[in-house]
Amino acid sequence: MSDKNIAFALYRPHAGKEKELHAIVKEHGPALIQEGLITELPVLKLEAEDGTVIEIFEWKSEESMHQAHKSPVIWPIWERMMEVAEMTGLGSLKEAGHPFPNFKRLEL
Repeated sequence: MSDKNIAFALYRPHAGKEKELHAIVKEHGPALIQEGLITELPVLKLEAEDGTVIEIFEWKSEESMHQAHKSPVIWPIWERMMEVAEMTGLGSLKEAGHPFPNFKRLEL
């Protein structure tokens, strides 16, 4: 059994901070790849009706998830994200209450 995990990271931007969040998300996936923390599966970036950005990627291992918290490259990106957005979960989205939810694809 593989210890690779698919992550759904959700960031709900604070009012007026959408562009800042998009800029940070644009650099997040490449940084995770550069640090060797995620697989070659393309990072999927989506947007919910309320503006929440959803990032879907695959960790290389459970250990890589923990390494990200210690990374001098990743942690500062996360800190900047937390300044402009609320970290939230799938259940907070209107779409989560519907079977086969649809989201807009973000080209970042």
